[in-house]
Amino acid sequence: MTVIAMTREMATRGREIAAGVAERLGLSNVHHEIVEHDIAQRAGATESSVHRYLEGEASLLERWKLDRRRIAQCTAQEILELAAKGNVLIRGWGATHVLRSLPQVLCVRVCAPIQFREKVLMERRGIRDAAIARHEIERNDAAHNGTMQRLFGVDWQDPSHYAIVLNTARVPVAECIEHIVGLARSSAFTETPQSRGSLMDELILARIRHAMDERFGPDSLQFGFEAHVSAGKVTLTGATTDEKLIVDAVRLLQGVSGVRGVESKITHVSFVPHGS
Repeated sequence: MTVIAMTREMATRGREIAAGVAERLGLSNVHHEIVEHDIAQRAGATESSVHRYLEGEASLLERWKLDRRRIAQCTAQEILELAAKGNVLIRGWGATHVLRSLPQVLCVRVCAPIQFREKVLMERRGIRDAAIARHEIERNDAAHNGTMQRLFGVDWQDPSHYAIVLNTARVPVAECIEHIVGLARSSAFTETPQSRGSLMDELILARIRHAMDERFGPDSLQFGFEAHVSAGKVTLTGATTDEKLIVDAVRLLQGVSGVRGVESKITHVSFVPHGS
């Protein structure tokens, strides 16, 4: 199954490229607007606030109210859920960062110099003043970069994050589509049982984090327990004074979709009252 993660700058004709690639390869073409409802539901937030946050348009008050860690966690899980279904092109919202360690995923960046982008935006929107177009592009770039920094702490413009970077000022849209389709069909990005297993382990870990947050609160994996997943089998490590918590955690994870077994290596520490 084919999985492509793409990030594009505004007014680079990246949307046309994504549509062309998806059509050629028979892929679902997904942008975050399509799945914002699912992310909002998992994060316990409104769909509109999640939309503005992912677009980099949230106000200071909205950013303060939203749980950034939870939004990042839920966004990553949604990306992994989509990738696991396969035959999908995922545009934007950190997909290239979340999926870049998986060898079967083709990560693509579409970019162009600012002068080219000004021209594209002016033609697209009927803008007559290049300064207005440039301001809109710079605002969009800053918002996008800010969102990626807040969610994942990454510079989305770093070329080392991608398998291929395409400059549409030099490479026509049709040729960009051909390059991406050719790579996607190559053996370098063919899914194997091993790479499929790695993807599923990442997805299971994301589901575990969500389940632990829901059941025990956001600190359960950060300061108490740690989960490791290999071939669907989960190992829990950490330490606690609460034996019941260990039992509850194991039972919880046994019910997480995709989990094939749970082994607890959590150390039970006897509570000794201070001064005794």
